[in-house]
Amino acid sequence: MSNEENAKKTVDAAKQTAGKLFSLMMDLKEKKPKVFFGAVGGVVLLLIIIMMSGGDSNPLPQTPAKNLVAGQRYVLKNPNTYEVESPIQLVAVPGAIAAFDDSEDEEKGKVESCRRIAQGTPITIVDFQDFAGKKNAFVKVQVEDGECKGTTGWVLAIDVQ
Repeated sequence: MSNEENAKKTVDAAKQTAGKLFSLMMDLKEKKPKVFFGAVGGVVLLLIIIMMSGGDSNPLPQTPAKNLVAGQRYVLKNPNTYEVESPIQLVAVPGAIAAFDDSEDEEKGKVESCRRIAQGTPITIVDFQDFAGKKNAFVKVQVEDGECKGTTGWVLAIDVQ
C-alpha cells in the first residue's frame, strides 16, 4: 500500500468514528436529555475550574519604595535600563516629555548639555511634585558634581537611588 492509500483509510476511519460519536450524542440528547445536558454542564464546569485554578496565590515580590528626603544626597540611577551609559534627562517642568535631538545640544551650549546627566552622578533633592495620585512622583534635584554642578531640574522619583 502507498502512503496515499494509508492516509485515505485513516481519514475515512476518523470520519466514521466521528460520525458514530455524533450519532450517539444525538441519540442520548433525544432519549435522555437530562443526562446529555448534565454531561455538557459537567464538562463546562470542569473547564471553568481548570481555568480558575491556575497560578500561585503569592504575588510577585516588589521592591518597596524608598522614602526620599529633601536636602539629602542621592545618586541618579535608572532602574529600567542595563545600559550604564544611558543618561537621565533633567526637564524644566515636572511631567514634561523629554524628547530631544542630540544635534541641537552643540548649538545651545552648556544649559542644554546639562539636561542629560550621567547615571551615578551625585545629586541633592530640592523639592517633590505629586502626579496622577502618586505622591512624590517627580523630584527636583540639584547636581552636586562635574561640569554641570549647580544645575537643577526635575526627574522621575524612580531615577533617584
